[in-house]
Amino acid sequence: MKMKKRILSALMAAVMCCGTFTGCGKKEDKTITIYSSAEDYRNENARKMLNEKFPEYKINLVDIDTGALAAKLAAEGTSGDMDIIMELETTYLEKCKDSLATLDDVDFSVFEDSLVPEEKKYTPWVLMSGCVIINEKMLEEKGVAIPKSYDDLLKPEYKGLISMPNPKSSGTGFIFLLNMVNERGEDKAFEYFDKLAENMSGQGFTTSGSGPVKALLQREAAIGFGITYQAAYEIDKGSDFTISWFKEGAPYTTYSSAVIAGKEKDEDVMKVFNYIVSDVSPKDKELYNPEKIYKNQKSEMKSFPESVPYGNMDGIRDVAKKDALLDKWTH
Repeated sequence: MKMKKRILSALMAAVMCCGTFTGCGKKEDKTITIYSSAEDYRNENARKMLNEKFPEYKINLVDIDTGALAAKLAAEGTSGDMDIIMELETTYLEKCKDSLATLDDVDFSVFEDSLVPEEKKYTPWVLMSGCVIINEKMLEEKGVAIPKSYDDLLKPEYKGLISMPNPKSSGTGFIFLLNMVNERGEDKAFEYFDKLAENMSGQGFTTSGSGPVKALLQREAAIGFGITYQAAYEIDKGSDFTISWFKEGAPYTTYSSAVIAGKEKDEDVMKVFNYIVSDVSPKDKELYNPEKIYKNQKSEMKSFPESVPYGNMDGIRDVAKKDALLDKWTH
């Protein structure tokens, strides 16, 4: 009888164990913490997909600006609360690659070959081009001509009508700076932006890459140095914007995803990360940004231009060059 009671007690303990674990192997409601610099609506779509796919986990997807996320990664390395970085400008990830896991188990063959990093410390998340977004109707109301060049924007009639992200806090801002440096040389490029600062709307250069689009939506600016897919997204929703490029072409960069070093040993974290690569990222491209990172990629965005005239972005992965240019930026 005592033996039967012991067996029964052991069985009950095993059942209780399984009740507090998913599949008697994984903790129920385990938190997976993801940081992303993507726009809130794109993060919300990712959050929805992840919660539906992984009800056994608590998906903590944190919205954060590019500059703040880069600073957090640089300061904390592997000691912080991050498990996964879903979107961060690739140069910042390259700068902090010692804090990132090598992704040996990730299928890189699905990506465009030119975007696959040699050390496989991160996966492509988005190819992002910039453009000059213009509200032509607003300019017409103010009796101001549609600009045909960057130099046009230095004219006094554009004062208070232009919005651009700050390169120190925004990857979008930096690609416009680097493109201008490559086209005109460093001294003339900085001279240009010093003059352009006098025509900025609102409080000056925005902290976020999304700032110019928001300024245009609120009619705080009529011209924005912004992100092409954001402009197309708003045009699809009915905004009266025009996507333009000047002779220098479209500045561009990539944003990537990564796992914090040491977290690749956690099979729950890797299960979530691989789902981001296989499903969340392709859906993000389908809905929000047609610029191609996958070999097989679909898009529902109607207003995205058929082709993008990519400009000169030499040095986009040169961490030392980026640091030097940002140290020189004074706005």
